[in-house]
Amino acid sequence: MKIISIFGTFLAGFMLLTAFAAKAEETMMPYIQGSSDTVDVKAALTGAGFEIVGEYSPYAGAQVIAITSDDLKNAVSQSDFGGYGAAIRVSITNVAGQRQIAYNNPTYMSNIYQMSSDLSAVKTALVSALGNQGEFGAKQGLTAKKLRSYRYTFVMPGFGGHMTLASYDSHATAIAAVEAGLAQGKLGVAKVYRVDLPGKDETLFGVGLGADAGDGGDAHVMATVDKAAVRSTAHFPYEMLVSNGDVYMLGARFRIAQSYPSLTMGTFMKISSAPGAIKTALSEAANGAE
Repeated sequence: MKIISIFGTFLAGFMLLTAFAAKAEETMMPYIQGSSDTVDVKAALTGAGFEIVGEYSPYAGAQVIAITSDDLKNAVSQSDFGGYGAAIRVSITNVAGQRQIAYNNPTYMSNIYQMSSDLSAVKTALVSALGNQGEFGAKQGLTAKKLRSYRYTFVMPGFGGHMTLASYDSHATAIAAVEAGLAQGKLGVAKVYRVDLPGKDETLFGVGLGADAGDGGDAHVMATVDKAAVRSTAHFPYEMLVSNGDVYMLGARFRIAQSYPSLTMGTFMKISSAPGAIKTALSEAANGAE
């Protein structure tokens, strides 16, 4: 009987380790395609408990709706710079007469931004609201381990390589400066949304980049990189994160690559001037009236 008991304990432990290993090797992609092209997207989102914080059209035939929720804000606030994920982007794109609905994969986002939460409750609510026809946006999925140390190539920046655009004496001063800078609309930068995180001095701004941003403009970037049958319009808008008086942005080389992890180097080189143009435009906004 003792031998059977020991064997049973060993077997249970082995099965548990196997389950953990399998979970660790699960793969994910950047986006999820909604299941219906006729759904009332806004009504479905608000009905599922999400708050619509902004929306805009990055180019003709495309609309992006930025959303958040108490669950999302509370989850991301638990991680250093988790505020980059304080808003989920939902896209509606007209492609060849068809209406495509898609949204950021919260599980992918939680790993690429190195969060302590897997955002599973947020994902469940989104799938319930908009459906799930499958993940897309990469030739093959990436594991959590790969995402948490993701770089397009070893010489490219990762999540920890985000850039400081401006620094201020206080969070309130930084917020006022960014709001003023966005109101000016210099270099085609326009405010799409603002999300304040609970319990910490951290605020996420979503910004659209128009034609005045030159090679960094949203339409210019998308015309080059977004060629798949199901479009990854929910890549936009870019973010500016204000944290404890400092204004940050994710390096555009990382920000674009994490949205398009299967992008070829040849295509990446076609937008080689975009990261610099994006940083210049966001710097103008971060520095307010200066």
